[in-house]
Amino acid sequence: MTRLAITGAAGRMGRALIESAQAAPGLSVAAAIEHLASPAVGRDAGELIGRGRLGVTIVSSIADVMEQFDVLVDFTSPAATLANVQACRAARKRMVIGTTGLTAEQSAAVQEAARDIAIVQAPNMSIGVNLCFKLTELAARTLGADFDVEIAEAHHSQKKDAPSGTALRLGEVAAAALGHELSACATYTRQGQTGARKSGSIGFSSIRAGDIIGDHTVLFAAPGERIEITHRATSRENFAAGALRAARWLMDRERGLYDMQDVLGLNL
Repeated sequence: MTRLAITGAAGRMGRALIESAQAAPGLSVAAAIEHLASPAVGRDAGELIGRGRLGVTIVSSIADVMEQFDVLVDFTSPAATLANVQACRAARKRMVIGTTGLTAEQSAAVQEAARDIAIVQAPNMSIGVNLCFKLTELAARTLGADFDVEIAEAHHSQKKDAPSGTALRLGEVAAAALGHELSACATYTRQGQTGARKSGSIGFSSIRAGDIIGDHTVLFAAPGERIEITHRATSRENFAAGALRAARWLMDRERGLYDMQDVLGLNL
């Protein structure tokens, strides 16, 4: 039985993870963590999701439960994730990281920690989205420079980073397949008299509205035709299912930095 610790337990993703883990064979929720000011601290994790008592009290410090879990599943904020990475590295605990918006310095710290512990880090844990990464690579490689590439994404009004981590990863995949670095060809804003579209650029557009869980489209367009690769999330359960699959997969790894492409066997 793989014992999980869930961070951000009272948030939408944390609740989805707790609920999904309860029904997942070979997994158990052994610990749940929230920030100190959260009213959920001290409550039972099962009662939080309306499923009765699990016997897992939500705590405010990972140090209080470090001996109780095998894998920490982290969907929080960049600063909180980095602190959890440092704690797990010291205790030699595996991690699944779904937090987005990390800086280059924070990402480097995750890479450094993976020298000692096994980590799966992905901007999107959805199995469908990760298939879209592979399809985007194939499309960009096949269509080449004759097709313009645009990436559109939509999320709920409370999302703090834009473009989404998933959109940026889609852009990185497309750019690499075309032989470029995304930093050299990305266009994030258009306003006013921008002139004709720059050949070889990859454009991004973001929507923040309502309770949209997550929509992503990669558009390849050339004169006379266009191809769209689209994924729409209608429930956070798909993200939870991917994260739990990653947690199981990690139990056979001692150290290293992996992504969902590794978990799904798509890095061929």
